[in-house]
Amino acid sequence: MSTMNLTTAAPFGAIATYRAIHTVETVLNSLSAWNTKRATNKQLNALSARELNDIGLAYADAKNLYTGLYH
Repeated sequence: MSTMNLTTAAPFGAIATYRAIHTVETVLNSLSAWNTKRATNKQLNALSARELNDIGLAYADAKNLYTGLYH
């Protein structure tokens, strides 16, 4: 009975290419998340205390959302 070798080595440079693409993807995802947090913080800071109270937040809560206390 014969057996087949179903495992093959990755082509030259495939692992390095994958790691480079993964690194770029991670950086872009981090920048996107940062920009979303920045835009949210900007919008919350534009609200008055009464408007924040209407949505159930205090000024300190809005500030803590950006600084990361509510993760």
